[in-house]
Amino acid sequence: MTKTDPRFARQDQLLPGVSRTFALTIPQLPDRLRHAVTNAYLLCRIADTIEDDPALPSAEKERFHARFVESLDANSGGRLLARDLGRYLSDATPVAERDLVAEIESVIATSHQLPATQREAIFRCVGTMCDGMPRFQRSHSLQGLDDLQAMERYCYYVAGVVGEMLTELFTEHTPALEPHRDRMMRLSVSFGQGLQMTNILKDFWDDRNRNACWLPRNIFARHGLNLAELGAAKQQITAFAAGIRDLTGIAHACLRDAFAYVKLIPSQEIGIRRFCLWAIGLAILTLRKVHDTPEYTSAGEVKVSRRALRVTVAICNLLTRSNRGLAVAFNAVASGLPLNTIYGVAQQPCAAPAGERP
Repeated sequence: MTKTDPRFARQDQLLPGVSRTFALTIPQLPDRLRHAVTNAYLLCRIADTIEDDPALPSAEKERFHARFVESLDANSGGRLLARDLGRYLSDATPVAERDLVAEIESVIATSHQLPATQREAIFRCVGTMCDGMPRFQRSHSLQGLDDLQAMERYCYYVAGVVGEMLTELFTEHTPALEPHRDRMMRLSVSFGQGLQMTNILKDFWDDRNRNACWLPRNIFARHGLNLAELGAAKQQITAFAAGIRDLTGIAHACLRDAFAYVKLIPSQEIGIRRFCLWAIGLAILTLRKVHDTPEYTSAGEVKVSRRALRVTVAICNLLTRSNRGLAVAFNAVASGLPLNTIYGVAQQPCAAPAGERP
């Protein structure tokens, strides 16, 4: 496979419209992985689009998720699904995502151009996501999730399963990773949780404006705060900042697991390492911003600047092969961040929910 392989040209055109970040990171991968991961991202984005449209009733979301999963293995029904779903989506869904929905048939057809091992891993991931994610989305409210365990389960369904899928793709591509497979599968769930928790913290206020909250209310109750009643009172803001600090410590621990994951990847696999490192670098910078700006009221206030991102990418690229150099850089950026030392695979795994894949 080459970068000009016409079988994958259309999905390469669709990717930048639905994710600037992944449009930068995925091309770092070797071609055989790049095509698979691009396809996986687009399928996951379709699942997210179904779930995210605010005007789509829960029952319809469930029906469309089921039809989407059925269409994957069958490699049929995509055209009708695209037509029917397109009629339901509201103007709140971005144009690029509606364009992606219109291409469901071609994206699924591209899936079937992939080797069977890659396709099976991708479809397992999408199926698990479409089954688990709606359980949380249908009951979202300003109350937040019940507890930290519920947040872990949510993070698993929206990000941990993706980490497991990527690990399957990486180990199939790089046989030298096979002895580390079990550990990488555990670390990948923690990796995904660290990235997702960071996004949840960053997007808290924006989600709140949509009547959603993905934070665990028991963490904030310890500090005397009811998330649904959060206002501008100083006492509430202080309690909120304390809860955010607790969660920052957990996310930090999970991102350290993410770094441990990268260290297991052979140094000559530069593309895979960079793909992972750029994501970790952006997450730890964002976590740093959240920690340093406890009274933020929008995602924009804790957004990483383009300059900081360019510097991070440059450092990651320079040190890609050096675990020692990367450790120095990671510790420098993470210096001063709270760290929940009972968390993480090294201490206590951020495990997949009971009944799910280990």
